[in-house]
Amino acid sequence: MEENLKYWVALNLVLAENLKLAKKIVHRFPCIADVFRARGKDLIALGFKEDTAQAINSPKILDRASREIERIVRKGYSILSIEDKQYPEYLRETFDPPLVLYCAGKVETLKEPAVSIVGARKPTPYGRAVAERLAEDLAVRGMVVVSGMARGIDSIAHWGALKGGKTIAVLGSGLENIYPREHRMLFEKIIETGAVVTEFPPKSPPLGHHFPLRNRIISGLSLALLVVEASRRSGSLISARLALEQNREVMAVPGNTTSELSQGTNWLIKTGAKLVETWEDVAEELQSPIKEKLLSTKEEEKEKSVSMTLQERKIFDLIKADSLIHIDELVERSEFSVSEILSILLNLELKGLVFQRPGKYFQRKL
Repeated sequence: MEENLKYWVALNLVLAENLKLAKKIVHRFPCIADVFRARGKDLIALGFKEDTAQAINSPKILDRASREIERIVRKGYSILSIEDKQYPEYLRETFDPPLVLYCAGKVETLKEPAVSIVGARKPTPYGRAVAERLAEDLAVRGMVVVSGMARGIDSIAHWGALKGGKTIAVLGSGLENIYPREHRMLFEKIIETGAVVTEFPPKSPPLGHHFPLRNRIISGLSLALLVVEASRRSGSLISARLALEQNREVMAVPGNTTSELSQGTNWLIKTGAKLVETWEDVAEELQSPIKEKLLSTKEEEKEKSVSMTLQERKIFDLIKADSLIHIDELVERSEFSVSEILSILLNLELKGLVFQRPGKYFQRKL
């Protein structure tokens, strides 16, 4: 309830990184305000350290919580406590949901059906293409795409989803400390139609141990988690384990058996994860009626045949989906001049058949 918000924020300021104790306190005190009326020795008996118990007993923590709420409201952001009606049900039902969610953007997005896409920080061209395509294909059909706004597959999934729909980013830092910094523009684009959320107070830095904690929120907001490229020691495999613990569907995109970045995803598939090649593979594993609604869009879609000239076809055939090719190589392998190839490539881009990557490299769109 709204009058209890400052108590939830205050408790989160103290226990955001101690999930086990937070869970115990919520069960012990049905009325959250009673935590702040409890005696210090009773809090210590529950597992609080002495200095933490003193902080709870001090009026300063409630004053700080009130200031946090005021600052968030001034910025046009939202704060949801776990008892708020707008708090996402999928997340609330998990084993250790965050006490508080700080949210920038459209709060209502948090309750929409979602699939999370995570993966390698330094993906291959193949991984980039697959993540972008799957995110766009799911988003354009009404699914929200959730990820962690990290470098690599995370940010690629966000950008792909933004081409056709909505996306949610879950941070390992506060809303006033966007990380990585170069994703500030991505943050601004996401909150136009979707949301960026975190359980950490606004000024919290991106500490290393925050990211495994935020992974449970990524999977908790989703019906399923899809991994696109991951090594055997990837943090994405932690996300997959958390998703299984939360009774979510776990899926993975298969990769080249000689690539280190395929070892994690191929291992997930061998141990029971759903093998995903297209958005239909994802839809097949979702619960009813979401599954039927998604698959019905396939029946309604008409096959699109993109026509190409003979010259465009020759260049298109030289460009692959799983690797990059430089414009100089295209010149060497064709009979066209640089200016002719540039014109042909522009037409292929406008038809949605190829991507241009930094450095005059090109890649076929899947």
